[in-house]
Amino acid sequence: MKETGMVSVFYHQDVEVCKAVVKACYDGGVRLFEFTNRGDFATLVFAELNKWTIENCPEMIMGVGSIVDEATAAMYIALGTNFVVAPLIDEGTAKVCNKRKIAWSPGCGSVTEIGRAHELGAEVVKIFPGSQVGGPSFVKAVKGPMPYASIMPTGGVSPDEENLKQWFDAGVTCVGMGSQLFPKEVLAEKNYAYITEKCAGALKIISDLTT
Repeated sequence: MKETGMVSVFYHQDVEVCKAVVKACYDGGVRLFEFTNRGDFATLVFAELNKWTIENCPEMIMGVGSIVDEATAAMYIALGTNFVVAPLIDEGTAKVCNKRKIAWSPGCGSVTEIGRAHELGAEVVKIFPGSQVGGPSFVKAVKGPMPYASIMPTGGVSPDEENLKQWFDAGVTCVGMGSQLFPKEVLAEKNYAYITEKCAGALKIISDLTT
């Protein structure tokens, strides 16, 4: 996460759309992809998508998001997820991820929650919802007493230089980006070249900001 600086966050019930989006992100340089557990039969979509990605985008690290309980985390771990992202702290999820050596990034909205996440083994904590929690100013404030915290905001992140500069200047390790990379009209038009271009542009900005 620190190396690339960005995680693409996406869900669609159609696995073929998911494949096209993963490939578009991959062609744009993305190497971390979070499939969010948002709909019925999402585990079945991920199972097929993960197998396809291993064969067709071999450097892509696939993970899952929106995981709120241990049982769901265990299902995705069995299907080969490489990391688990959650909107909240759940001890059961932490334990099953730790047992299987799977990275777990829980959602936090306070210094107390970040501290608790660290106690439960989280290396990177998710700030969610990023803009509502306090945005870059919240991250900067947290890094005062907790300079060792690795933070990934999701929500309120967009692929433009002004926005990304605010987050990385505040001290984030990486950012999670979803709807800003995948507008509904772009998906409807199957304009996957747009996604590739946006991903490449965002990664270039992040690289310039962090090197």
